[in-house]
Amino acid sequence: MTKKPAVLVTRKLPDAVEARLRRDYDARLNPDDTLYSSEQLIDRARGAQAVLPCHTEHFTADVIRRLPDEVKIIANFSVGFDHVDIAAAKKKGIVVTNTPGVLSDATAELTMMLMIGAARRAGEGERLVREGKWKDWSPAFMVGTQFTGKRLGIVGMGRVGQVVAKRARGFDMKIHYHDARRLPPGQELDSVFHDTVEDLLPHCDFLTIHCNVTPETRGLMNARRFALLPEGAVFVNAARGAIVDDDALVAALRSGRLRAAGIDAYNHEPDVDKRLIGLANTFLMPHIGSATAETRDAMGFRALDNLDAYFAGKTPRDRVA
Repeated sequence: MTKKPAVLVTRKLPDAVEARLRRDYDARLNPDDTLYSSEQLIDRARGAQAVLPCHTEHFTADVIRRLPDEVKIIANFSVGFDHVDIAAAKKKGIVVTNTPGVLSDATAELTMMLMIGAARRAGEGERLVREGKWKDWSPAFMVGTQFTGKRLGIVGMGRVGQVVAKRARGFDMKIHYHDARRLPPGQELDSVFHDTVEDLLPHCDFLTIHCNVTPETRGLMNARRFALLPEGAVFVNAARGAIVDDDALVAALRSGRLRAAGIDAYNHEPDVDKRLIGLANTFLMPHIGSATAETRDAMGFRALDNLDAYFAGKTPRDRVA
């Protein structure tokens, strides 16, 4: 009998995904869903030919250098792969994959919730009800920003950005966007393309971020760019926290330049900036953009498809390194 490749799985995965892992691989599972330290990660990888991690594990250049030589592939359970030092992985000959295309709908749904929740002060309202502080009604009570018919700016018009645009059109929103490449006319529809982020921002009553973290996008939303938004705009981030300068975001929210922000991705997760927590005009979620049962299964199966291809001697479909 051919020996099954050993796969270190760093977090608790959906039952159906773990069942397939146990069937096809020597699966080293994490039933307690413990967050491994770098030292634990390296130690548990000994004897494994593959690691199946999430974005919660950080494969720095040092961690990759110290990984056992038998590790040949890191098959991420995530679309983003900024938690892996790609250059270090390439240098060591480790293949890296991700799981694109399977969480666009779920992330777009969450984005819509963040936009509406921030604009309509959902976080404040829920706290009032839960804490028994809702006393009466008046025309001035809990007045928010109407969502329908406004201008929506999208930074990053990839899979998720396009689904967000589609959903937003149902609210009669006018779509403006910036991306490294302009969409073909058949995909662009009635959206307005802007060559630069700076050109886009003055046209955004709502702004949502859907780009990857790269050297060019790290800290993209800084004080200078927030100042280009119309007074009272609503900002949403369901991508990665590193795209935003927290100092600039807090200042814009405190000053009123931003009316509100809906956030699902943070710098230094899960240690969310306490200034954001303390602001009434933030609607905060714990990085759950892909958190539907259907999507989490699909992510796991996509990661396993990449492993299957690699161990069959083929190029994984979603190879990024």
